[in-house]
Amino acid sequence: MQAPLAERMRPTSLNDYIGQTHLVGPGSILRRMIEQKRVSSFILWGPPGVGKTTLARIIANTTNAPFYTLSAVHSGVKEVRDVIDRCRTEVNSMFSQGRPILFIDEIHRFSKSQQDSLLGAVESGVITLIGATTENPSFEVIRPLLSRASVYTLKPLDATELQTLLSNAINNDEILSKMEVKVESTDALFRFSGGDARKLLNILDLLEQSTAAGEPLIISDAVVTERLQENPSAYDKGGEMHYDIISAFIKSVRGSDADAAIYWLARMVAGGEDPEFIARRLVILAAEDIGLANPNALLLANATFDVIRKIGWPEGRIPLAECTIYLARSPKSNSAYCAINKALEEVGRSGDLPVPLHLRNAPTSLMKEMGYGADYKYPHDFPGHFVQQQYLPDQLLSARFWQPAENPSETRLAGK
Repeated sequence: MQAPLAERMRPTSLNDYIGQTHLVGPGSILRRMIEQKRVSSFILWGPPGVGKTTLARIIANTTNAPFYTLSAVHSGVKEVRDVIDRCRTEVNSMFSQGRPILFIDEIHRFSKSQQDSLLGAVESGVITLIGATTENPSFEVIRPLLSRASVYTLKPLDATELQTLLSNAINNDEILSKMEVKVESTDALFRFSGGDARKLLNILDLLEQSTAAGEPLIISDAVVTERLQENPSAYDKGGEMHYDIISAFIKSVRGSDADAAIYWLARMVAGGEDPEFIARRLVILAAEDIGLANPNALLLANATFDVIRKIGWPEGRIPLAECTIYLARSPKSNSAYCAINKALEEVGRSGDLPVPLHLRNAPTSLMKEMGYGADYKYPHDFPGHFVQQQYLPDQLLSARFWQPAENPSETRLAGK
């Protein structure tokens, strides 16, 4: 049986790997780690089809380390402990080739007890853990494990990288390279791919399989759209469609269209989507897109998340619907989102600027002698519990990160 194009084109070395140059490009952190064969535990976080599993396999191939893999969907605590025992035996063997790598796909699906079972092995060096997740590790990975593993974010492939992927498949695949391929336009192909390499290759697979023997394979906006309308599951292998639907859901709430938001919510409910997955998105939406325009939105979203954990399906659809409609119809502001991004950009530019002396703690007499905490004004000692003083580093005295949006709530906060 012929392997799918995405599997046939899976790269086996960094030289063939496309995208994620911020992680694997020349001089980057993961490339240095791989080239020096000194890989520490980390978690790869990114959308489907951007190379998380492939990168883990490349690391194993390059470092020649024993490589074990588990899927969080099919593995329990027993399977985790069995693999760790094998790794421990491997490490203690006189023929050991280095610390074993344990790759866990979809690590966000591991329960707390399953993640706890990894801690000792990671900390003692029995295994190097590489996790892959499409979910925010801050929500899904326990804090002790996060403290023992770095988190690296992978990005969707851009148009240039998708073009490189397309050219490689046409020129190097064992089937496509023997066909006459006519590339007339790629806008639809790249749009339906959505930065997902696997999705692009699945679409190419569909085009190849639906091309009659002896006929040229045509890649054009019209052909791609027509073939996908005939067989929409072709670019949804492995359930990637749920990312398209959650995207439509998020954009509908952000756009204040309650009817559209409820429709996409119903699609997810009917499809058996994980209710916590939806609830997490509502929490993020409340903070990112509604924010200070209606701070109660975050409280309701968080309460919804808590309720969902308690009741699940099918009753969970009701609080999810309530929260969805409330968020969709709430006033919108992304001022807090923009403020933290702007502040992070400044931190990236200016680095670790010193804290003004009067803001520092002085727990020892030496620190007091050095001026730590001197001249600090305690706001509660002043009328209105406020006093003007410097809080930013000297180099950023004129910096302004938060720009209040035009809504009653933020107008009050800004004191206008």
